[in-house]
Amino acid sequence: MDFRLKVFYTVALRLNFTKAATELYISQPAVSKHIQELEETYKTKLFERNGSKIALTPAGEILLKHTKNIFEIYREIDFDMSSFINERQGLLRLGASTTISQYIISPVLARFHQKQKDIKVNLLNGNTEQIENALLNKEIEIGIVEGQSKNQSIKYIPFLKDELVLVCNTKNPLVKQNEISLEDFKTMKFITRERGSGTLEVIEFALKQIYVKITDLQIEMQLGSTESIKSYLLNSDCFAFMSIHAVDKELKNNELAVLDVQNLSIERYFYIITLLGKSDSLSELFIQNISSYYNLGL
Repeated sequence: MDFRLKVFYTVALRLNFTKAATELYISQPAVSKHIQELEETYKTKLFERNGSKIALTPAGEILLKHTKNIFEIYREIDFDMSSFINERQGLLRLGASTTISQYIISPVLARFHQKQKDIKVNLLNGNTEQIENALLNKEIEIGIVEGQSKNQSIKYIPFLKDELVLVCNTKNPLVKQNEISLEDFKTMKFITRERGSGTLEVIEFALKQIYVKITDLQIEMQLGSTESIKSYLLNSDCFAFMSIHAVDKELKNNELAVLDVQNLSIERYFYIITLLGKSDSLSELFIQNISSYYNLGL
């Protein structure tokens, strides 16, 4: 039954029998057989099939909810019991928004693995909205995000200060100006992140404080990652607000330059997020590891 539930869980997440079979290292007919046996056990359909597409039925949604809880308990049992023999084992599912996963979290993960070699870590990458949704859907235990808004079901722990700076190609004529005025904003072309990005949310909030709407700017393009924005800037005369952590290498190599903006300073925190009122030993261990790495005292 446990393996059947694992098959069901994988199909329910992927909504694709072929992808589930590949992920579980079994054949597609075997996946179909396990799902069929579950449907016979519960005497109800778990998936609606429409050609090559499938979707969860209401019964499937309920089973998915219980399956997530079962696997969460198993994960906690594995970790807690392994702690008694000083061989901590288990699976930790993390989620990190784009800027953090690319520029912040890697050294923390490397040090965590050196200390806890038998703990497997899966890292999900996405924008802040996607990571928060993954946490709420119990697809991850911990998220690390940037953003201004707060969900009441999530606990937010500030852990690292960041600054968003206006950058452009060093060949841009405006680099010679001491300060960018709000009038300059009207003639500048900007590259921004997509909707759902925590970085874009913070920028919008900061601009609002100086009576500038994001829609007032000339947005040449919205791109889905920090790296794609940097590459675009290096090959254009556009501007973008970016994390100082993300452009460190380009600033040192004199490829990008930071511009001062009149009456504008954008500071924010990166947040560790967990479900409110939900805690487990493995998640706490990882949060302690982040805390000691950055000397936070969380």
